[in-house]
Amino acid sequence: MTKNYQDVNSLKVSDELFSFVNNELLKDTGISPENFWLGFDKAINELAPKNKKLIEKRKDLQKKLDEWHIKNKGNEININEYKKFLSEIGYLTKEGPDFKIETKNVDDEIAKIAGPQLVVPIMNARYTLNAANARWVSLYDSLYGTNIIESEEGGGERYDPNRGQEVIKFVREFFDKYIPIDGTSWKNIAALKVINNELVICKDDYDYNLKDKSKFIGHRGKAEKPEAIIIKNNNLHFEIIINPKAFSAAHDIAGISDVIAESAVSTICDNEDSVAAVDAEDKVACYRNWLGLMNGNLKTQFEKNGKILERKLNPDRSYIAKNGIGSKLHGRSLLLIRNVGHLMTNSSIILKDGSEIPEGIMDAFLTTAAALKDLKKKRNSRTGSVYIVKPKMHGPEETAFTDLIFSKVEELLGLEKYTCKIGIMDEERRTSSNLKECIRTLKNRVFFINTGFLDRTGDEMHTSMEAGPMIKKGEMKSSKWISAYEDNNVDIGLKCGFSGKAQIGKGMWAMPDKMKEMIDEKINHLKAGANCAWVPSPTAASLHALHYHQINIFDEQKKILGRSKAKLDDLLTIPIANRTNWSVDEINSEISNSAQTLLGYVVRWIDQGVGCSKVPDINNVGLMEDRATLRISSQHIANWVHHGITTKIQVMEIMKQMAKIVDKQNSNDKNYEKMSDDFENSIAFKTACDLIFKGREQPSGYTEPLLHLNRIIKKSIQN
Repeated sequence: MTKNYQDVNSLKVSDELFSFVNNELLKDTGISPENFWLGFDKAINELAPKNKKLIEKRKDLQKKLDEWHIKNKGNEININEYKKFLSEIGYLTKEGPDFKIETKNVDDEIAKIAGPQLVVPIMNARYTLNAANARWVSLYDSLYGTNIIESEEGGGERYDPNRGQEVIKFVREFFDKYIPIDGTSWKNIAALKVINNELVICKDDYDYNLKDKSKFIGHRGKAEKPEAIIIKNNNLHFEIIINPKAFSAAHDIAGISDVIAESAVSTICDNEDSVAAVDAEDKVACYRNWLGLMNGNLKTQFEKNGKILERKLNPDRSYIAKNGIGSKLHGRSLLLIRNVGHLMTNSSIILKDGSEIPEGIMDAFLTTAAALKDLKKKRNSRTGSVYIVKPKMHGPEETAFTDLIFSKVEELLGLEKYTCKIGIMDEERRTSSNLKECIRTLKNRVFFINTGFLDRTGDEMHTSMEAGPMIKKGEMKSSKWISAYEDNNVDIGLKCGFSGKAQIGKGMWAMPDKMKEMIDEKINHLKAGANCAWVPSPTAASLHALHYHQINIFDEQKKILGRSKAKLDDLLTIPIANRTNWSVDEINSEISNSAQTLLGYVVRWIDQGVGCSKVPDINNVGLMEDRATLRISSQHIANWVHHGITTKIQVMEIMKQMAKIVDKQNSNDKNYEKMSDDFENSIAFKTACDLIFKGREQPSGYTEPLLHLNRIIKKSIQN
């Protein structure tokens, strides 16, 4: 808990944060604590009032939207009248002339290499290191341990040679399609050698070459007996490991023991939706881990199977290039940092008027300051950039404000203007509707736009809460607005010159245990024009990476440029149900599904401070969830209660039933506190209920205010 403060100019800074900044963050940066705090104080007192005005505008717009829908209740919405109204109140901004983004000094991992993107809670050092090191992942292990290979479920504790053979078969067939050998197959090849700087594949006393010789880029070990062969396809690499003594190579004539896939090309280290950081203690833990990554010295120890293990950042991967010169491949994922949005405040710093600091502004200064070490070493960003992902911005005024924030950050830290690059999370309705103008405000900084179904649907429902009862959650993905939203994001990004310069991203695959289904479905993100998409684990990253070998995304984007563009009318079509005569069973099933998911996540957030975890759903399918899940679930139930589809009493009854199921699902967790033992005094259960029953009055339907409030209460009891 944030308790003790230092008076620093006009600010009160918590002891923990003050000590961290002075003794760790600014160490060896050439910036004195005195100068930092003086400049920080000045910037905060200029920026905080602007932040407050933007939040007030959100409230004002929502009030006008509610009034308009109440006034027009019962009437079919005339889209032209609706757009006229949205323009009059300043919700829709007039679109300006075409332009191209001008972002400079962007790393290849953003601009030229299409691939998977991990999102990891920065608060957890072990998970963060796993993600950073997930640039390279064993494809053999990923296939062997998942449901892609249809033999014994996930393999057993003992190595199953039959399952191993299926893994090898899968990889060889994949190579035959995308890295073919001229005149033969990868199956049953006898040896791999490097002769005259070219890859020679041996089979039946004959030598063969790759159809495209340029895909071989180098090797490790002796040329005549290499330890690894390095292959490049669509700017992504495979390492074919040759070790005849390994058990995995026992039945392989060529002695190939593993194939290492270049996997998580970039990783978002998250301060936002996947962490439960509510006070100075939590924020310092997040900042310290990010600083360790930027310094390159983050380490953590943990116990596994009775042994103490240490995890640290992997080095770059050395190899001998075709010209005989030693070369290296980046050993780690390019690390991005997600800051908090404009809404939340934090007690780590108290302003001169007694209010808490806007947390997003604090994040901007401190996460960028942590990156000063990397800007000197250039180990993470080789081009000298800092990549900040900025969530939950509403419209061009708020994206312009983000530009101002980072201009102030650069000024204080002595950085060249536009060192800080910004990723726009297209997850709010006012941003989607004005995406081109949002990008324009950040045209010198923007390095990424992406879509997020859960948050975007939550905002869709909250914005139009008074319009009527919403369709079922499961029907949202087939509704008119969501198709327009996904297409519009790509259309606008390509029109603004993102291809080859910046990322166009798509959202998370939430089921880490269902990798066969992911392989079947997630290729659609590439077909939709995305050059990166989110995955829940290093294993998922290695498997999703295969999609980027199958499709050259930059060729795909050229095709998409010629299609008919998404329509604003479709984007603004509100997903109101055209029927509300659902049966009691249908209604109860829908509410139960949302309630169980909501409770399963909230109980860990409040009681254990876990911001992201694999939560079993009502059918016991593990889903990787963060706060976005809560937003859509709580807003949907709140909407149905408001419009009389269900009642508060009915929902409360279901919440109690689902709490018992969640308690049972967590019975093996020794730290778990059951909700059903005492509903009245369970802070977690109360919070979950408040998210629904107070959902209409929450700003933009966000869950953070209630979660933070109740986590602080829980921490005070635990301490």
